[in-house]
Amino acid sequence: VFPSIRSGSRPMSENTINGALRRMGYDKDTMTGHGFRSIASTFLNESGKWSSDAIEHALAHKDSNRVRGTYHRGTHWDERIEMAQWWANYIDTLRDGGEIIPFMRQI
Repeated sequence: VFPSIRSGSRPMSENTINGALRRMGYDKDTMTGHGFRSIASTFLNESGKWSSDAIEHALAHKDSNRVRGTYHRGTHWDERIEMAQWWANYIDTLRDGGEIIPFMRQI
């Protein structure tokens, strides 16, 4: 997602992202660069809107089933574009304050 400043053909190192998080005050037990991927995977899967194949491709995961991985060469590109926009809209909603849903107080 974030290109390296040293090489246009490689992504930014996870250590660079983790270092930025530390400078913002997040320790390694609170948030990591990989944690963002985990959050996205969880929300995208839980939404029920996207195929697991599209989510796994978006996260650049290889199919753990070697036979299936050999034959399944689809990229799910159109679905991934729609999914990325949905995720961006969700993040924007959080940034802008989101919709707060009150919970009933339990006695």
